[in-house]
Amino acid sequence: MNTQKEGRTIAIVAYITIVGSLIAITMNMEPKNTFARFHLRQAFGIHLMYHGLAIVLTFAEIVAASFWLFITYSILLVFGVYGAVNLKVRPIPVIGAYFQKWFTFIQ
Repeated sequence: MNTQKEGRTIAIVAYITIVGSLIAITMNMEPKNTFARFHLRQAFGIHLMYHGLAIVLTFAEIVAASFWLFITYSILLVFGVYGAVNLKVRPIPVIGAYFQKWFTFIQ
């Protein structure tokens, strides 16, 4: 429980834009915190997925889907921040477990 409280700030910062994720990654360099690392991977995955899909939708000129993409992005961020604030280690639905596997370089 103490580890989670120590990593809460880093976890919350990770959900504040993709730049926040990068800052949080550097904040978690020393000492490494497992709670923060879990949320760093979730937040980084959410941000990358959003920005990647936004680029694809822009080039495909599918403007109507952009609104729903942003709504989904916002809901996932709220879900993640809620988990970080309440010291929960629960992956986001469907793709959260994959983020933990794909982003193992985030220590």
